[in-house]
Amino acid sequence: MKRVSTVTVRKRLSYILIGGLLVFLIIDIRLGYVQFAMSDVLTERARDSWSRNIPFEPERGKIVDRNDVPIATNQSAPTVYVVPRQLEQPAEAAEKLAAVLNASKEKLYKQMMKNSSIERIPEGRKISYEKAREVRALNLKGVYIAEDSKRYYPFGRYLSHVLGFTGIDNQGLMGLELYYDKELSGSKGSVQFFSDAKGKRMPDMSDDFEAPVDGYNLKLTTDTRIQSIVERELDNAEALYNPDGIISIAMNPNNGEILAMSSRPSFDPADFREVPQEVYNRNLPIWSTYEPGSTFKIITLAAALEEGKVDLEHDHFFDPGYSRVGGATLKCWKRGGHGSQSFLEVVENSCNPGFVELGDRLGKEKLFQYIRDFGFGQKTGIDLAGEGTGILFKLDRVGPVEQATTAFGQGVSVTPIQQVAAVAAAVNGGTLYQPYIAKELIDPVTGEVAMRKTPVAKRRVISEATSKEIRHALESVVAQGTGGNAFVDSYRVGGKTGTAQKAKDGRYLENNHIVSFIGFAPADDPQIVVYTAVDNPKGTIQFGGTVAAPIVGKIMEDSLRAMGIKPRKKQIEKEKKWNDPVMITVPDLKGMTRKEIQQQLFDLRLETSGDGSTVVQQVPKPGVKLEAGSVIRIYMK
Repeated sequence: MKRVSTVTVRKRLSYILIGGLLVFLIIDIRLGYVQFAMSDVLTERARDSWSRNIPFEPERGKIVDRNDVPIATNQSAPTVYVVPRQLEQPAEAAEKLAAVLNASKEKLYKQMMKNSSIERIPEGRKISYEKAREVRALNLKGVYIAEDSKRYYPFGRYLSHVLGFTGIDNQGLMGLELYYDKELSGSKGSVQFFSDAKGKRMPDMSDDFEAPVDGYNLKLTTDTRIQSIVERELDNAEALYNPDGIISIAMNPNNGEILAMSSRPSFDPADFREVPQEVYNRNLPIWSTYEPGSTFKIITLAAALEEGKVDLEHDHFFDPGYSRVGGATLKCWKRGGHGSQSFLEVVENSCNPGFVELGDRLGKEKLFQYIRDFGFGQKTGIDLAGEGTGILFKLDRVGPVEQATTAFGQGVSVTPIQQVAAVAAAVNGGTLYQPYIAKELIDPVTGEVAMRKTPVAKRRVISEATSKEIRHALESVVAQGTGGNAFVDSYRVGGKTGTAQKAKDGRYLENNHIVSFIGFAPADDPQIVVYTAVDNPKGTIQFGGTVAAPIVGKIMEDSLRAMGIKPRKKQIEKEKKWNDPVMITVPDLKGMTRKEIQQQLFDLRLETSGDGSTVVQQVPKPGVKLEAGSVIRIYMK
């Protein structure tokens, strides 16, 4: 048997000891590294595995008008969440919760038995506070109420196509809600609690709360006062004429700000699922395209004046009732024609053959150059989705007939917003502005403006002198011509009628027209342009001057007062017709007694408030013109 020396044994033991020490040193270093260098990372990972998040939705940014009146806000709407592993008696909990939420207990039980960290109950989404209190009163372990919200539109159908709407998750689905969804949405927050592997809450660890960041508020260029007036008049017109549709736009001609926009049929954004998709998915003022009719004559007039092709006062034209062009006979709306007239009367009478003559004097190149310069055949660039471009003849396909019909608004297709922007340029001094409806994005906490839109002047189309002539001519149309039903006493209103026959399958329909009127005021310093088009009004003569002009006149009158624009003393005297109402200037009754008022002879009715002896206030104010028989309300001291 071989004997091992003591020295050898000692060497081996030394090697083993050194190896052991090295192993323990490595372990100690690793433990120290894990304990000190990786402690934060590992703790975070452990917390992540223990943590359960209950989300807190941010508040979606409000949408307000130019005067900070809210038109899209939020309502608190709690949501029910369940942590399955914390439920002690799932079947009993499902039965109790189902009774409160009016849900299927079998369906709830399946959700509660899922192998997940947290479950949102669909039947418990965006419930009322009363329901939330009932759920809390059940005192069920593992059932939580999280804060949530839903969109609220306080004015209902008001501005609906422009605002659009949101889905169940408060995501923008249409209109401004979609266009500015990212800015309005904000970012989510949460409440974080901790539980062990079995899902039981860890009592010695405090909950964490990460606050949500609310979305930006969106301020619009619209004015709720003007929008309310427009909505009222469209409701009245819808009830009176039962049309296929109505469109109305009001804009500040000096900067492109949209003051109001509406159309019919309409819908309530909170209940958009209750109407067909084609109702809420088409914002007609920017989407629809159709022949403009005689409102388009403003463009031909502007081009002819700017090019020096006509003198409205001194040039004359004889209208036999038709114009023969390229083998076609183009008729005037008045049977037998207007006879001999100045070109100012051609404009007042909306005489088709007269505008055929102006188009001929311009030639197709110049005519179509101005049409494109005024923005037709291209999008205006308004900050709303779904804008149309319209349709124009290609220049190489424009013959004498196409040139003639284009000159009076037939054979071309335009959008309402294009017409408003173009006419605004014609009357504001000659500058074409890009329409826009979103004014500012505002931080809801600091009040700082994160984004501000300013007017975009695209180009100068005509001179100030030409624009002044157009304003005068269109004021004459309202005072002396076809636009008489838009006349407003004490306010200088200009405008133009339009009556366009609708086409289907390449043929014009009988007794089916889009009748329209575009007006502006005050005529000497325009502050508002209003366009209204009524599609196939029933039970009436389908003329723009008969149907659309009165609507625009009422919108204009009330809007001017709402804007604080004072009446003008000087205006072109209206040509009186046999059926025009008798107008009476409201007297100043302030300071008068009841007896003195009774001695006055005027055809106005009085409504009295108060028991005093003398008048301290009256509505409307002195100097306003009213129809005979209208009501004045007086307040006694």
